[in-house]
Amino acid sequence: MNRNFRLSVALDVDDLLMSCTEYAIQLANEKYHYDPPITIYEASGWGKLGTRVDVVHEFFGKAEFYETMPVLEGAKEFVSKLSQMAEIFISTAVPPEFMGIRAKRIREEFPQIPADHIYMGARKDKISTDILFDDALHNVLNSNAQYPILMRRPWNQESTGMLAVNTYDEFLKVVEVIAQSYAKQDYQPILSEPSIVVLVGPSGCGKSKLATRILKNYPQFEKPISYTTKDPTATEDNEWYHYVSVETFRDMVESGEMFQSTMYAGHGYGSVKSDVEEILAKGKHVLTTMDICGAMSLKTHFKNVTTIYVSRQKKAIIETILRKNSSVEDKANRIMGIDFCQRNQALCDYVVNFNIYDEAYAKLCEILKLK
Repeated sequence: MNRNFRLSVALDVDDLLMSCTEYAIQLANEKYHYDPPITIYEASGWGKLGTRVDVVHEFFGKAEFYETMPVLEGAKEFVSKLSQMAEIFISTAVPPEFMGIRAKRIREEFPQIPADHIYMGARKDKISTDILFDDALHNVLNSNAQYPILMRRPWNQESTGMLAVNTYDEFLKVVEVIAQSYAKQDYQPILSEPSIVVLVGPSGCGKSKLATRILKNYPQFEKPISYTTKDPTATEDNEWYHYVSVETFRDMVESGEMFQSTMYAGHGYGSVKSDVEEILAKGKHVLTTMDICGAMSLKTHFKNVTTIYVSRQKKAIIETILRKNSSVEDKANRIMGIDFCQRNQALCDYVVNFNIYDEAYAKLCEILKLK
C-alpha cells in the first residue's frame, strides 16, 4: 500500500462524537420525571415524531446544552487512531448562534483536527471527501462522498443496503479496507488454517444458493446459525436462522453477546461470537452470508476473513425478491437497497458474477481452491 496516500474523512459531531439525543433525553427525564423514563429507542425517526420524545427539541435551542454535551465514550481515542489513517474534517449542522460554542468544544476535545478542517452547515452534500461518517440517514443518502457510512442509531434502523457500522472499531476497519481497495491490494484466501469466508451481496443475488451448495459438497465448511427478528413464516431459509423478538435481539446486542449485528429490510440480523469460534475450534472453515456491514464486523473481530461479492443483474435480483414469501413492505425495502449494496462491491476481496449458476459456483470453487 502507498503510505503517502491518505483518505479524507468527514465526521459528524452530534451522536457520533458527542452525545446529543441521549443527553437531551437524560435532561428531559431529570426535568419532567417521566414514568416510565424516556429511552433512546423511542427516538425511532429523524425530527419530530408526535410522541413524548419530541421534548428533546426543547434543549436543542439552549446554549448551555451545547456547552455541556458530553463526549461519547471512546470518541477521543477513535479520533486519535483515525488521524493516523486519514485526513479528518468535521461536517456538523448546528444553529448559527451556537457555532462558536461548537467550534470551541471541537478544538478543546479533539485537538488532532485542524481549525480550518471544521465546516458547519446542514448541506453536507456540498462536502467532497472520500468518506462521510454520519448518523443522519438523509445526510448519508444525499452525500457526494465516495463512501458514505452510517453510524447505526435507533432513528436510522429502517435503512437497507448501505454501508453502516455499530462501533468506532468497525468504522476503522472499513477505512482500512477502503484504503486497501484504493491501493489495489491483491488478496489470497488463507484456507490452510481455519478461516472465515463471507458471501456478500443484496437480497436475491444468489449468495445463499451458492453457500448451500458449498456446504453440501465440502464438509470442511460449516455455517453458524444467525439470529434475526424476522418472522420465520416469511422466509424460505428457516434452517439458517434463530428467530427472536426485537426485545431479545436488542438485549443480545447490548449485552455484547452478539459481536455483529445489522439491519436489513427493517429486520435485525446478528451473530454470536462463540458460534463462530466453535466452528473454528473444530478445525473447520466458517462459510456464511452477510451484507457488507456484517462482513466488515467479521474482519474487525477475526483474522483470515475473505469476502466475496456475488454480483447479479439487477432485473434478475428484483425478480427473485418479488418471488419471496414476504410482505410488500419487505420486498420494497430489499429492492430499494440493491443500488447501495452494489456500491460496496469494491470493498470485497473477490467478485463472483451470478449470471449462470453453475459458472458462478465453479468460479467460487476456483477462488477457494476447491476441487
